[in-house]
Order: sequence, then C-alpha cells, then structure tokens
Amino acid sequence: MRAFTFLAVGTLPFLAPTAAHTGRSAPAAPPAPCTKAAAACERWVTFGKGPAKSMVYASYPLNVANPAITRALIMVHGAGRNADHYFETSLAAGFLAGALDNTIIIAPHFIAGNDKPAPNEVMWPERGENWRSGGTSPTNPTLTAFGFLDTLVLRLADKKIFPNLTKIVIAGHSAGGQVATRYEMTNRVHNTPGVSLSYVVANPSTYAWPASVRPLPTGDADPTDAYKESLGRQGDSLHTNFTFGPFDTTKAPRYDRWPSGLEDRTTGYVAGMSDDQLKRQLAERPTTYLLGQVDVLPLGGFDSSPNAMAQGPTRRARGEAFFKYVTETLGAKHKAIIVSECGHNDRCIFTTDVVFPVIFP
Repeated sequence: MRAFTFLAVGTLPFLAPTAAHTGRSAPAAPPAPCTKAAAACERWVTFGKGPAKSMVYASYPLNVANPAITRALIMVHGAGRNADHYFETSLAAGFLAGALDNTIIIAPHFIAGNDKPAPNEVMWPERGENWRSGGTSPTNPTLTAFGFLDTLVLRLADKKIFPNLTKIVIAGHSAGGQVATRYEMTNRVHNTPGVSLSYVVANPSTYAWPASVRPLPTGDADPTDAYKESLGRQGDSLHTNFTFGPFDTTKAPRYDRWPSGLEDRTTGYVAGMSDDQLKRQLAERPTTYLLGQVDVLPLGGFDSSPNAMAQGPTRRARGEAFFKYVTETLGAKHKAIIVSECGHNDRCIFTTDVVFPVIFP
C-alpha cells in the first residue's frame, strides 16, 4: 500500500495543469457531426430573402462558423427522392474513410410529384424539364433545381462560416448521377473564388450528349451481348470497344433533345447557354464516372425509353461510351472507375475503398 501511495503521489507534479489551475478557459471542443437522417440533421436553405426554402440533411450547421471543415460532399439522391437514405450512405462512407470530422456532408431534398411540401418549401418539376436537368420550380418560377445547388455551393464558399473549406464535391447516383453530370457541364459557380469543385457521376441512366452521334450497336454496345458483362466478361476493366455514328431518327425523333442532347434548351437553368460553352465546360471540369461492374440489368428505374436506348443497352455501356467520347473527341481529362462487384446500388458504390479518394479528396 505504501509503495502504491508513493508512486501515485509522486506522479502528480508531471500532470498537465487543468483550466481550473491556470485560470484560463479550455479551448472549445469541435462540434460532433450529426449522423442520423432525422430532424436534428435537417437544415433549411432560404432562397434570397425568402420565404421560399428547401431542406437538406447536413452533418453540420450551414450557418455556424466551423474552422474544422476543410471539404464538403454534396450527395444527390436518386429518382425515389430519398435524401435520408443518401445522407446515411454518405455518412457511412465518411466514417469508413475517416472523414467525418473535417467534412460537411449534405444531401439536398428535391421534393416533387406527390411529395407534400412544408410551408414555403419549394417544389421541383418531375416531368419534362425536371429536377434532374435543372428545370424551373412550378411553385416558384424564378427558381431552378440547379440554382438550388448553386445556393449550396455559395453557402459553403462563405469564409465567414467555413474559413478553411477549399474543396467541394458534387456527387450523385442513378437519377442523382444525371444531376451531377448535367450540373457539371452547365453550372455558373464552378470558378467561385476560394474553393475548387469536382464532380462524381455514378450509374446514371442517361447523359446529355454533346453531339448528335451515338454509340453504334456493335462491340461493347451490341445489345445482344451486353448482359454477358454481368457474368464477368472483362471483369472490372473499362470497356472501350465503341464506335460512334449517326443515329436512326425513325427510332427516336427527339433523341437529341435536352436533357438527352443539347437541342431545344429553351427553359430552366440551361436556357440561353451556347452549345460551345456547354461542350467546353463539360471537357474542362474535373469529373469521375463510377460505373458498377454488374450494373447491366434493366433494374432500379432503368430508363428504357427510345431516347435512352440510343445511348447504349445498359447503364454500364452508356457510361463507358460517354466517357470514351468526351475524353477522345473532346479532349476531357476525366476519369472512370469500374467499381468491382457492384450493381445498381449506391451503398456498394460509395462505400468502396477505391472510391474514397474521389468523394473525399
């Protein structure tokens, strides 16, 4: 007992002084991230002076100074508009990547169709020029879906709130991947001072093609052979056997109309932009395509319309063909990753080790 008492007392002089001993206040602990898709993580984004607003899930407040945050991930949900699910998927990825403490994760909610808005909550279009392509709100005609994302980017770039935030990633899966690819080529805030933007496009059904050509139904775009990919043909290597040529318009007369192509952009966020501007922005901006190795079946809301089938027989083939065209023809320095053993599943895609450096750069 004596030896134990002496040893314990003898170590006391070496303990660091506490705030009570020094008279100084202890530094405030950094806030913990909000990690549940529940009311506590809901944040309201007001447009202009209001009262119009939209809801996002966010792991930290958007209006409280937070110098610990160095990057942001904006994750757009799929056609089910299940922002809660995509928020939790992103949180799981952030946990596995060890990124929760210095990353603000945001999942915007594009309510549309039969969704019930809160008072002053903005509805987004579901048909025609819809929220996937930057369409105009039916309840607030001065607002567009891509303008919603602009508002988030500018909020994140506010150095009074996030003084050390320098990187913003806009990502999405399935219908959210459509948002990510079209927002990449159209948005007006890419060069916002103090932040760098990059884009992650995962498994969309369609892309906005920058030319009237489409992949010809041969090689890796041959519809009679496409489903063999699900059996492991070429594994997780990128397929490149695509050729491009004129499309038979008798099969889909409007195949090249926005948002499948660049024609007839008369409304919404993209109205008034030139084709040359969109092509240049598409090629110049840093983008990574994530394609599930076995996303080759017509599941999960697969778009089988004539306009979509003009882009290829499967989601994987469509992504590979689009990637080949924009890199080889437009000179884009984009990247593509075939995510091994993943189908049309956002949690498989975004919680895979090879993807972490892309969504948490």
